Amino acid sequence: MASNAVIKVNCFVVGMVQTNFYYLHREDSKEAIVFDPADLGDRLYEEMEKQGLKIKAIFLTHAHFDHIMGLEALKERSGAPVYACIHEKRLCESARLNQSQMIGRPCTVEPDFYLEDNQEVTVADITMKVLFTPGHTEGSCAYYIEDGNILISGDTLFQGSVGRSDLPTGDGETLLESIRTRLYVLPDDTTVFSGHGDTTTIGYEKKHNWFVRA
Repeated sequence: MASNAVIKVNCFVVGMVQTNFYYLHREDSKEAIVFDPADLGDRLYEEMEKQGLKIKAIFLTHAHFDHIMGLEALKERSGAPVYACIHEKRLCESARLNQSQMIGRPCTVEPDFYLEDNQEVTVADITMKVLFTPGHTEGSCAYYIEDGNILISGDTLFQGSVGRSDLPTGDGETLLESIRTRLYVLPDDTTVFSGHGDTTTIGYEKKHNWFVRA
């Protein structure tokens, strides 16, 4: 039977560009899902272990270096499978495209599961829908959890801003269209947990984010 317990969203800020690593679990459970292990995978694992949390799955919003540098260690320590959008396969497999080569720490990712747009996934008693949001990268995605009005937006939408689109496979117009058609259609009270910076809501961004115009 599905739990009615509140979903808790917690965050560690790690890596050279201050990436938000999120971990979610229901209040009555120690099973957790995590998003974008940016760096220090061993440390992230140990911090969660201190809280008694068991990582059941690792989700990527996209495969830029600043969202994956801690993945290998975290996966090895936790044994958790890795999920990414099917359209992000090229960046997962290329240290040049994901920019890790540029910073002198080349790495690639081998997800255990590739996800399709609108696919629903349930792990740790948390069900989310995959929202394909290309623009920041060609395979960027967000994860919407209706139970709790939670959106893990990656680097597509920030508080008062949007993700950059000048890196390999990025496209500015596509990014804005993704925000308008995939994210701004969500309920206004949806809390947005971005890849960098503070949280916001869909309603606030629709009113105040001047980067995105209808």
